[in-house]
Amino acid sequence: MSHPPILETRTLRWPDETACAEFAADWAARPAIANACIELDGPLGAGKTTLVRHLLRTLGATGRIKSPTYAVVEPYLLASPHGALAVWHFDFYRFSDPREWEDAGFREVFAAPGLKLCEWAGNAGPYRPAADLALQIAPQADESRVVQLQAFTARGQELLA
Repeated sequence: MSHPPILETRTLRWPDETACAEFAADWAARPAIANACIELDGPLGAGKTTLVRHLLRTLGATGRIKSPTYAVVEPYLLASPHGALAVWHFDFYRFSDPREWEDAGFREVFAAPGLKLCEWAGNAGPYRPAADLALQIAPQADESRVVQLQAFTARGQELLA
């Protein structure tokens, strides 16, 4: 699916991982996070999974937080500051055919309430639902990150506020 029109854009700079963790903590405090669909893009090693780990920790995840690169999805049920929260962390990196999204049965997951975090969302092709927010992480030569956020819905705008 192509994105709907962009409602708002913001660009941030994370000088280090601490800034990424602070950003995740800020997001975790916002009620809109509980039902958001967020796409995370950037090259390998950009920090997509690092951001997700910080966010899940702040939302109450304990134990090991695995990258879903091979499993495609890692589900969580968290006792978050917003109450019981279902979270699905997707990694579509290995998808080579957009029909794989449809074949995997993810339509029901995306229709259910909860937070959906999608790495490499473009590989899921036109079948995936529209995101509330897209986050593009660009590593810099000095190890900092430039992060561009694009809100496509009112919920996405709440997460940018």
